[in-house]
Amino acid sequence: MADFDDDDDFSDPEGFEEDISDEELLGDLLKKRPTLDTDEDTLVVIDNAPKVKPELMEKLKRILKKVVGKFGTIISEYYPVDENNIFKGYFFIEYATREEALNAVKTCDGYKLDKNNIFSVNLFTDFDQYLGKLDSKWVEPKKEEFVEIGNLRSWLLDPDCHDQFAVIYDAPRNNMNAICRNTPQEPSIVCERKSWTDTYLQWSPLGSYLTTFHAQGVALWGTDEFKRIGKFTHSRATLADFSPCERYIVTLSNVVDNPNDPHQVIIWDVRNGEMKRSFKKLSNEEWPVIKWSFDGKYFAKKGDDVLSIYESSNFGLLDKKSIVVRGIKDFSWSPSDYLISYWVPELGELPSKIIITRIPSRQEVATKSRHLVSECKLQWHKQGDYLCVKVDHWVNKSKKQQVSCFELFHARENEIPVDSIEIKEPVIDFSLEPNGSKLAIIHGEPPTRISVSFYKINEKGTPPAKLKIFEKQASNNLFWSPAGQFIVLAGLKSMDGQLEFIDTSDMSLMNRQEHTKLTDITWDPTGRYVVSSLSFWSEKMDTGFIMWSFQGKLLYRSPRYMERFCQFVWRPRPPSLLSEEDIKTIKKDFKKYQYLFEQKDRSIKTKASKGLMEKHKKETEDFRAFQEKKKKDILRRQEMHNDYMKELESKLASSNEIIETSFLVKEKREKVDV
Repeated sequence: MADFDDDDDFSDPEGFEEDISDEELLGDLLKKRPTLDTDEDTLVVIDNAPKVKPELMEKLKRILKKVVGKFGTIISEYYPVDENNIFKGYFFIEYATREEALNAVKTCDGYKLDKNNIFSVNLFTDFDQYLGKLDSKWVEPKKEEFVEIGNLRSWLLDPDCHDQFAVIYDAPRNNMNAICRNTPQEPSIVCERKSWTDTYLQWSPLGSYLTTFHAQGVALWGTDEFKRIGKFTHSRATLADFSPCERYIVTLSNVVDNPNDPHQVIIWDVRNGEMKRSFKKLSNEEWPVIKWSFDGKYFAKKGDDVLSIYESSNFGLLDKKSIVVRGIKDFSWSPSDYLISYWVPELGELPSKIIITRIPSRQEVATKSRHLVSECKLQWHKQGDYLCVKVDHWVNKSKKQQVSCFELFHARENEIPVDSIEIKEPVIDFSLEPNGSKLAIIHGEPPTRISVSFYKINEKGTPPAKLKIFEKQASNNLFWSPAGQFIVLAGLKSMDGQLEFIDTSDMSLMNRQEHTKLTDITWDPTGRYVVSSLSFWSEKMDTGFIMWSFQGKLLYRSPRYMERFCQFVWRPRPPSLLSEEDIKTIKKDFKKYQYLFEQKDRSIKTKASKGLMEKHKKETEDFRAFQEKKKKDILRRQEMHNDYMKELESKLASSNEIIETSFLVKEKREKVDV
């Protein structure tokens, strides 16, 4: 070390100018230089923490510091308490830098500490910004009185258990919309309105609301009087979809008011009409864009190479990040568990994959890979027992021949085993049996070489067994009864409306019917009735609907006044409150009730027949009265005509006499002149 004398001078010479700035020399230190606003810029306020007693406060502090300490260095902290020393549920954290504070706000806001505590995080300086926007003349709003909406499920109290349906007819002249009760012989109208909707009618999944569409948006109707329950302003909304619990409704409009912030897809709260979140619809997305978990707790949306899952409790992204899925094509929720399935096409040398993921852990519980896949279609069993995926793939790399393989995931079994069924012909349609374990497949070359095959899905590693194949069919669509067991094989549109009603318990053909050019088939919620319909939107002649029993017996056709028929849609029923044991007991003791039911059916039929006879009798009497009136009118007109003819003849006779006399006088005068 050099020695320095006390007389050494280290000062700069006179006229010396420093050419190094403070920022270059002390940049790191200057960044940490205190300012007047340092405390406020780095101070974060966190709300919605648990309110605990003093004895639990130290434990809570450790938990909270562990959460918020991930975002930066904590300089200080403050946890306010009330007069009883109970924590107030919000606290203050000071970070070392503003960047750390901003990161905490961005990342920690919406953090779910537990089921009841979701953090709300803000910078302390944000409060000044919000307070500055408050009106100095602010007046506390008046508390609105509670208004009773009415019973949204009163229709279920029908003593005869008649289901309801909505129809549109008399289009486009009057555009009549009606709610009808499915009574014997012909439907009875519950409510009827002209031009109720601009496009079509739609029920909510539990039947509580009727949805109508208008230029301004969407409206919901309910109760016995079908009064308006809510309205959602979404210009030219064309489609709507509900969460399974009916708490939320999603609307779609292709009109974008602001390209920078489009609201093509909007999620609304049904109860208060509040807009919860909005999205932009991708060009390749199919409706519904938003898909819900079975209880509405989660919802998901497909993006570019991502699957985004949100929580409906705060409408925030689950765990603040999406699932990266390159090339994702389609996805579907299990109807009974927090499982979501999706498939991705081949990417380079990587095969196409079908994946089932558990939410919220994001654990992949099942995966199936296959090369040369061209298309996949996902279909969950109604009770969530199975996932059936139709996989269309090429036989080899030349891509000249294509076959279909059905991958059956057993979602209830350990490690989710997968069975496969290969169909070497083109597949037209397929469908899983509700409340059962059968799979129906329509395959072959239309129009003559079409077959329908039925398979039984077995458990515990036993491969599916073929039950029956119906050959030389004229069918292109499958329609299972909601209760299972019964199915309708239908030839829609180009197939000229062939209908076959099959009981799959013994694979017997119960009935064969025909409804020419029919466009739609729909089962009632109980599985007792089937409706085939021909819509005016597709065909202009012979429109209407036919009501069949589940066995294929014709019950009645749409009334004559429902000409130019357009739409038929059953009103759904909520799930039964009966347990499986209750249902088993009822089935066991069914014979006790059978006589009462048959007696009731006869009474209803007799009553209906009596009412129909009285109606026909009145119509006959009215017609005969009309005939008599017309006969009297004709006789009166005939008498008037006769009188007129007599008067005319009399006048003509008088006129002829005058003419003849005049002629004779003229003739005599001519003779005299000569």
